[in-house]
Amino acid sequence: MDRLAAVLERIRACRACQADFGFTPRPVVMVSHKTKILICGQAPGRRVHESGLPFTDPSGDRLRDWMGVSKAEFYGDGRIGVAAMAFCFPGTSPKGGDYPPPKRCAELWRQELMAELQPELILLVGTYAQTYRLGKTAKASVTETVRAFRDYGPDLIPLPHPSWRNTGWLRQNPWFEADVAPYVRQRVRAILSRDAT
Repeated sequence: MDRLAAVLERIRACRACQADFGFTPRPVVMVSHKTKILICGQAPGRRVHESGLPFTDPSGDRLRDWMGVSKAEFYGDGRIGVAAMAFCFPGTSPKGGDYPPPKRCAELWRQELMAELQPELILLVGTYAQTYRLGKTAKASVTETVRAFRDYGPDLIPLPHPSWRNTGWLRQNPWFEADVAPYVRQRVRAILSRDAT
């Protein structure tokens, strides 16, 4: 077994947060040696917990639209991978929405997993991924960080979360659909088209 396969096997068997969650965790990660485009989001939602596949919900439809890929490409092309900041659904808060991703997950697995991947493009979806990867170069808010997307080079693109909860944000920030989404599509298509030849 190669090192990536071994890391993935241990991630999928991880139950480090079970006592905190009160239910059996189901780690969800979708990467391979072929992964060139890596999506780093927050944590799986309830639907993803149930399906075992990342972004099997309306936020996935929106994300795929931003990327300019079909559902078949997203799940069938090994060059597209997903490794959220936490691999398990953390549960739903009584106040609404899911709990934030437990820091323990990134501390246990992030460095080891990333050492086995060589993505050309990383999509940093939401504040947790942006704060983790960009550190002090992240701006004061997701809005400012996403607006400054060109500052992070062609290999990193910060994005808002594609959740329906951000529909109002998208209406208030039309520059995202006008400037950022086309840039994402162009970068994704350039990688997929080049590697296909």
